[in-house]
Amino acid sequence: MSLTNKVVIITGASSGIGEATAYELAKYGAKVVLAARREDRLIQIKQNIEKLGGTAIYQVTDVTKRTDMEKVAQTAIQQYGNIDALINNAGVMPLSFMNKLKVDEWDRMIDVNIKGVLYGIAAVLPHMEERKQGHIVSISSVAGHEVHVGGAVYSGTKYAVRAITEGLRKEQAHNNIRTTIISPGAVVTELTETITDIKIKELLRKRFEDTQSMEGEDIARAIRYCLEQPDHVSVNEIIVRPTQQK
Repeated sequence: MSLTNKVVIITGASSGIGEATAYELAKYGAKVVLAARREDRLIQIKQNIEKLGGTAIYQVTDVTKRTDMEKVAQTAIQQYGNIDALINNAGVMPLSFMNKLKVDEWDRMIDVNIKGVLYGIAAVLPHMEERKQGHIVSISSVAGHEVHVGGAVYSGTKYAVRAITEGLRKEQAHNNIRTTIISPGAVVTELTETITDIKIKELLRKRFEDTQSMEGEDIARAIRYCLEQPDHVSVNEIIVRPTQQK
């Protein structure tokens, strides 16, 4: 299925996987709606896409605020007439040992990684139900399949993303609304910058020192593959790891 003129909202679009996905989908003709908190980055990405011949708009968005996500959906409909897909990409990963009691960081992960996904779904689902079509892609993680020390809460949020997305698929298949879970392994992003537990940072460094991490573009191509499938095909889940990652 061609992505030409398909309207796609991307959260966490100011860097990493979200930014790479915006460029990838715009290159193939999608009209992308960039959603993130950093307006300076959103402006730059929008301008870059337009210079490359693509189409983009942006909306400054905090996914932890339901009204912000509703406004993104409204903006997409007002500007382009409809919403074809939502990429629930925004996420944070402040890993830590649980006995460090970094409860504020636990709360932040729950707010962004779980509530942000739910608020995204709530913002677009009525519109998609009315049209009886749509596609919601949610970014989980390899940590949503396997728990490592220091990642208990983060993994909990990513398991939740998988459960929510699969439940949505079962509820909405009759409406021709498709869902996809993308679970990346190690990717070069800003996620590790949120880690304040020094011991965890050192463990991660040692764990991946011999692994060539993926780039955001590698995940963006997987997302595009899912969106390009014909209406009768639903790619429900993809795990994408670096070749050397165990």
